[in-house]
Amino acid sequence: MGTSLGGLSEAVIKFECCQDVSFGGVLFSLPALISNGLFYKSREYFQLPDGYYGLNSIFIILAFLVLLRVKSLERVRYLPPGELGKIVGLDRIPEVKTLREKVDILSKSGNVEDWHNNLSHYWMESSPDLSGYLYVDGHVRVYHGKLTKLPRRYVSRERLCLRGMTDYWVNDALGQPFFVVTTALTSGLLSMLRSEIIPRLLKDVPNQPSEKALKEDLYLHRFVLLFDREGYSPAFFEEMFQTHRIACITYNKYPGEDWPQDEFVEEEVVFKNGEKVKMKLAERRIVHSEMFWIREIRKLNENGHQTSILSSDHKSDHGQVAGGLFKRWSQENFFKYMLENFGIDRLIEYETKPIPETARLVNPRYRELDSKIRKLNSKLNRLLAQFGSKKLEEIDDSKKVKKYEAKMAELREKITSEENAINELKQERKKFPKHIQFNLLSENEKFKSLATDKKHFIDTIKMIAYRAETALANIIRPEMARKDEARSVIKQIFERDINLKPDKNNKQMTIELHNLTNEYNDKLAQVLCNHLNETSTTFPGTEMKIFYKLVSEKSRRSQEV
Repeated sequence: MGTSLGGLSEAVIKFECCQDVSFGGVLFSLPALISNGLFYKSREYFQLPDGYYGLNSIFIILAFLVLLRVKSLERVRYLPPGELGKIVGLDRIPEVKTLREKVDILSKSGNVEDWHNNLSHYWMESSPDLSGYLYVDGHVRVYHGKLTKLPRRYVSRERLCLRGMTDYWVNDALGQPFFVVTTALTSGLLSMLRSEIIPRLLKDVPNQPSEKALKEDLYLHRFVLLFDREGYSPAFFEEMFQTHRIACITYNKYPGEDWPQDEFVEEEVVFKNGEKVKMKLAERRIVHSEMFWIREIRKLNENGHQTSILSSDHKSDHGQVAGGLFKRWSQENFFKYMLENFGIDRLIEYETKPIPETARLVNPRYRELDSKIRKLNSKLNRLLAQFGSKKLEEIDDSKKVKKYEAKMAELREKITSEENAINELKQERKKFPKHIQFNLLSENEKFKSLATDKKHFIDTIKMIAYRAETALANIIRPEMARKDEARSVIKQIFERDINLKPDKNNKQMTIELHNLTNEYNDKLAQVLCNHLNETSTTFPGTEMKIFYKLVSEKSRRSQEV
């Protein structure tokens, strides 16, 4: 399949008839990749110098590699370059060195952030019904290198404080990603919401009510943010609603005593994905200030435990509020899936960049004292639990009574000692502001951020790939009894061999997918073929319209005849 550059700026895309092309099933993702913005304004923001591999080809190759679970560019060297070249209409895909050079050029264009922002806006506009409820959560990317001493932060999956960068992801009501903001600072979720995330959302979220509508209805909100207990702050709830008319929902850190069980009423709650569940819910009003009140909604679980939720969304019924927060696991599933399949924790580049002198972060001295207080609080809670669990048996034995009293006195003394130590540390902590500017750190405490342009570019490709895979899974999911296995079927299709049959006269390229593991999966693949053929997708850079089918479809028709 020779291709000559001639006087052109890039190689001409040219497909040849091929049998048993490895990994060719990934071509089934192309219509979904295009509809999810793989080429959205790409030529407006990026360009490559004249060479064999053009911009479209690089974007397609990168997206295909992500969907084939190639988690790092270095692993490209273990793939058959000629086979993968056949499915993109070239002699071969680039070797690792060339691919790194291309990604480096695209990342250093200075336009990655603008492209990413435009894509995020495009996704929101494409699904306005999913943009009104937004999940926000931080994910720590652990760093073990020696280029810079990044501050430590708590990594929940490791249950340790480790050095790293924090990615703050914003996902839609189904857990699909809209955008990500990365920081080396430890200023926390609320700080990132104020400075980075909310200004973007105010510009990008579609279908926000007009200023007139907001004035006429004092309980109306623009959109809703949902986050975990890290964002618990009634004062922040009030600030967001009074300043921006943004509603917030999170778990209640301090729920207090249980409510009487007769307050709870069983209701059917409908999630955004259409799933229906029954919950026992109750609601009360909490007055936070003279000008602001918050809804507290509780769910009564089967074991009697009550889960408490705080919400400043005054328009939705409490079933929608509870369902929205309990559906937050969709974002957790997104993190887990991206880690296992797309390697979002991978380090892409080995460069650093300076931190702005005016950037605010947690005061190291405050954090040190706060950490000590947390440890002592844990110890105090164990002592209190031990103190409360000890009971004097009803026995007429003066020795046992004295032993019990001595043990209780000893525990009481330890508890008092821990309480005094905690109070002293709290008084010491008050002397230091929680946040300080970066330029106020000592030279030994200063650090640099890891460069993010290349990681941001690759992460955007991964987000497009994830959305494309989700779209394909949603096509076959209604046909499946076990709907949670839809992604595994799509993954199986991507890894399958194909026969490639271009028809230059009719400007059509037929992609024949080899049979899957069983007849049931073949039927699902046929459903996907039928749906993709309706899109009438043309391979970028050519006039070849793609037609999808199964190899077995041909043999089945022969048997019927």
